[in-house]
Amino acid sequence: MTQFSVEDLADIIAARASSSAEKSYTKSLLEAGVGRAAKKFGEEAVEAVIAAIQKDKPALVAEAADVVYHLLVLLRASEVPLQDVLQELQRRTAQSGLEEKQSRTTG
Repeated sequence: MTQFSVEDLADIIAARASSSAEKSYTKSLLEAGVGRAAKKFGEEAVEAVIAAIQKDKPALVAEAADVVYHLLVLLRASEVPLQDVLQELQRRTAQSGLEEKQSRTTG
């Protein structure tokens, strides 16, 4: 079995962006615009936080999957390529987390 990646999911979202909203939840979110995509992302993030606080691992896994999916839809709706986010993460990991955080607050 091959490893499923975030890039694979981004590709699926891109493909579904060209389908019809009647057949694709992804397309319906994209058609509703950035505001709707952002709202769904926020809702899923809150649900993930609640699952974590409740120490409900199966729920956290499910909600984390929803968070990742809705983040990718939000990025697509905002015309931000996943590659830009991955490059930013790569840039940040070139130094310690504390150094990176300090560079954002002082620079």
